[in-house]
Amino acid sequence: MSQYLDTLNPEQREAVETLDGPLLVLAGAGTGKTRVLTARFAHLLVSGRARPWEVLSVTFTNKAAREMRERVGAILGRPVEGLWLGTFHALCARMLRRRAELVGLTSSFTILDTDDQMRLLKQVMQAAGIDLKRWPEKGMMAEIQRWKDRGLTPARVTAAEDTDYAANRGRAIYEAYQQRLRELNAADFGDLLLHMTEILRTHPEVLAEYHRSFRYILVDEYQDTNLVQYLWLRLLAQRPDPEPQNICCVGDDDQSIYSWRGAEIENILRFEKDFRGAKVVRLEANYRSTRPILGAAAGLIARNTGRLGKTLRPGRADAEGEKVRVVSLWDSEEEARMVGERIEAARRAGHDLSEIAILVRTGAQTRSFEERLIVLGLPYRMVGGQKFYERAEVRDAMAYLRVLHQPADDLAFERIVNTPKRGLGDSGLRAIHDLARAEQIPLAAAAARIVEGDALKPKPRTALRELMQGFARWRQVNEKDGHVVAAATVLEESGYTAMWQDEAARKNIEAQGRLDNLKELLRAMGDFASLAGFLDHVALVMENDENAEGARVQMMTLHAAKGLEFDTVFLPGWEEGLFPSQRSLDEGGEKALEEERRLAYVGITRARKRAIISHAANRRIYGTWSGAIPSRFLQELPEEMVTREGGAAARAQRDTPSVFGGAGLLARRPTRVIEAGAWEVRERPAQTTGFRRGDRVFHEKFGYGTITDVADDRCEVAFDKADTKRLLDRFLKPASEA
Repeated sequence: MSQYLDTLNPEQREAVETLDGPLLVLAGAGTGKTRVLTARFAHLLVSGRARPWEVLSVTFTNKAAREMRERVGAILGRPVEGLWLGTFHALCARMLRRRAELVGLTSSFTILDTDDQMRLLKQVMQAAGIDLKRWPEKGMMAEIQRWKDRGLTPARVTAAEDTDYAANRGRAIYEAYQQRLRELNAADFGDLLLHMTEILRTHPEVLAEYHRSFRYILVDEYQDTNLVQYLWLRLLAQRPDPEPQNICCVGDDDQSIYSWRGAEIENILRFEKDFRGAKVVRLEANYRSTRPILGAAAGLIARNTGRLGKTLRPGRADAEGEKVRVVSLWDSEEEARMVGERIEAARRAGHDLSEIAILVRTGAQTRSFEERLIVLGLPYRMVGGQKFYERAEVRDAMAYLRVLHQPADDLAFERIVNTPKRGLGDSGLRAIHDLARAEQIPLAAAAARIVEGDALKPKPRTALRELMQGFARWRQVNEKDGHVVAAATVLEESGYTAMWQDEAARKNIEAQGRLDNLKELLRAMGDFASLAGFLDHVALVMENDENAEGARVQMMTLHAAKGLEFDTVFLPGWEEGLFPSQRSLDEGGEKALEEERRLAYVGITRARKRAIISHAANRRIYGTWSGAIPSRFLQELPEEMVTREGGAAARAQRDTPSVFGGAGLLARRPTRVIEAGAWEVRERPAQTTGFRRGDRVFHEKFGYGTITDVADDRCEVAFDKADTKRLLDRFLKPASEA
């Protein structure tokens, strides 16, 4: 059985064999954290220090708990029974079943899901006379969960901790909500930790019993713990002298990136103060990445002051590799082309697409890369989120635009007629449908007619009349000022943007991302000559992305990438205001900036062999181009670990092969230098296609036409039996081949 120790390096073995007293294992990216945790658990059992039920082992996900259970069983050669191994919530639920009466529940209490929680809170707020239109229950629930994450019962919410939400009645609503939960013999997820922490705080005999039961405590991902998790662990681990405090926490302060959901980096930073005589073991041998990747990441993260400090070194035998590439590009369109071309070259060279990842700072960035991959026929998968044009807010906005372009689009009209809420209940919608069927007219026409009568109540009738008048006005804006201005006007005057702005003001953490996606949609429209051309493009994009099988490029946000690794990682959009985000610069101060830097560190260390960072000098905002400044993080990368391409760097390295051996480089042509804040960026080169102005072409949907303009990979075509449209060249073929 001792063979499990033979596979460990000296640092890992020290972490496994240091069994007495508090231990903090600082496990850098790719240093074998899971192996250490598993081996330590097994070593406690093999050495006879503890029996299975005397070890409390806490993970952040059920997947991690299953993996640890299986690995420990594999080391021991048998299944292990009676383990206290699981997530914070699972372990606290198990404890609470035994002690429920101490918080006014019975052991058979129900754990409510999110929908049940929201319905219950809504009932409580209605009973208290709260105006839910002004103070939606979602915002109040966010406040309640924030209190629970901080270990605050209603009685512990001080004036300083209170909120002005719901007209300064937040604490009273919280108390009423908790009372209602007790009456229903129910708990929400936040209660599981809150109740157990309160029991341990106020019932010393229960705490003493758990001290006797758990001789050792193991904690994974300690840097991601919130305050109530920290309090629960500290109560269980801190014991009066001379009892040992056998707690081992494994984590990486350099990868603490979840403050927006309550994680407190201070928990790991103050470990040595919390536990007397604590020992710190640093795992610094990285078995994932090459020396240049580790060097670039180390140089970047060293700029942070709020860290315990460690320096990753390569543990691989083949640690030497190519430098991290920093690519400077003219605009965001060229950035998407660069990424797409290099991935296409990688596929031709035999690289597995599933080992290539595009990691973005915000979900709104994925749109241009999704479209480019579809154009190139490269299948991709969105990890931890939906594809851009499948997101609810984008579908809503597209439905408004479809009605704007084609009033007879009943499906689109039905989607947005009551979004945002206009007071149209089932009876109102039924009246519109009945009139449309009776007169055999589109729903929009029926709505325009019904507002002139009294079939609807006054409030929804007025709201619907304003909507229909709005569409008439927005069509005039489209004709006069263009489709981008019209789209922005539609989203603003319809109240749709305001709906999400209100959600953001009420601390809905998803709302800002949805607003960013709406802005990105407007940016995308600027690439097309008309609303019709844009709508056709989206329909074709969605159609051509169906049924792709086999290996896929992985696309996700940097937050979703934590814990994953890939051979090749693209890190686009490293610009001030985008990464680091403008919100962190405006609101968070140095603490928020350091978390953004940790996020950059996480991104770079996802790469095994290649990391390609890029930034653009120009990005389109509401149809107009705006200059962008390279991220400060780019200047913090050690020069000896990076290769810079673009501008002066491109001229100096003109003959350097691409990351995949020659393909995907920017076109070589005389450069026009612009000032971009950090270094020079080249003028965007034209992308040649097989078509020229005047060529006759064929499109499967629109038939024959003549090309009137060519720009990059888009062609403007005057069709014989359809309007002039702007299309991607891959959807066209020469008329002679039709």
